[in-house]
Amino acid sequence: MDSFSFRLTIYNNIMASFGKIADVFRSLWLYLFAIVTMPVCFVISFIIWLVTVPFDKRLVILHTFSCSWASLYTWAAPFWKVTIENRDKIDRKKVYVMVSNHQSMVDILVLYRLFVHFKWVSKIENFRIPIAGWNMSLNRYIRLARGKKSSILHMMRDGKKALAEGSSLMIFPEGTRSVTKQIDRFKEGAFLLAKETNTPILPIILDGTGKALPKHGFFMHGKHHIKVRILDEIPPEFYRNSSTKELMNYTRDLMVKELEKMRNE
Repeated sequence: MDSFSFRLTIYNNIMASFGKIADVFRSLWLYLFAIVTMPVCFVISFIIWLVTVPFDKRLVILHTFSCSWASLYTWAAPFWKVTIENRDKIDRKKVYVMVSNHQSMVDILVLYRLFVHFKWVSKIENFRIPIAGWNMSLNRYIRLARGKKSSILHMMRDGKKALAEGSSLMIFPEGTRSVTKQIDRFKEGAFLLAKETNTPILPIILDGTGKALPKHGFFMHGKHHIKVRILDEIPPEFYRNSSTKELMNYTRDLMVKELEKMRNE
């Protein structure tokens, strides 16, 4: 190794070390900020629930506050730039089955920034998280114990009820975060719900969150531009004669192509 290559290697190692230290400080800042603010926000959330639940049957006001609460953490993170494209494709008078790809826990915070009313369909473990899980229960988000047939049936029942009452659903059809940051295989639940309730599907693409906080990771990584792109809705008239599996595969193919397009722009 010549002297230049040696110096370059030393320089790269030093910069990599500084980058890791910066990641630690970014993470500590956001986690400490969350620890301080979450109890306060939950108290506000509980008061809102207590005051509005008699007349706000869909809990729209509580969910709107939850959107602000969750968005607080992306607004407080200067190392994340969040861009939401095609927000006008969401018709707020309509009810949707919203489906998004899933790269990171940050996805949840980012999707709240849509500031549109919906009920999360989420694994039951998330409801057991102190404070955040309590707020999910207050909002009457929909629980799912993965792998349990009885829980899937309950999720379908609760999902249909929410749609009938005028609340959209937000579902990650992959079922879990993608390690590769590509879109994994979908599960049929969201598409069966859409078909059985004659509800339009609204595909949403996320990118950048998987690098910001990878699956199984704890520390935030570097500065990232996180993009959210809302696609055209898929109306019931389009998929009425398709099977659930055909609808699922069509939606996934559409989202895979759009994610690739986003990355090539």
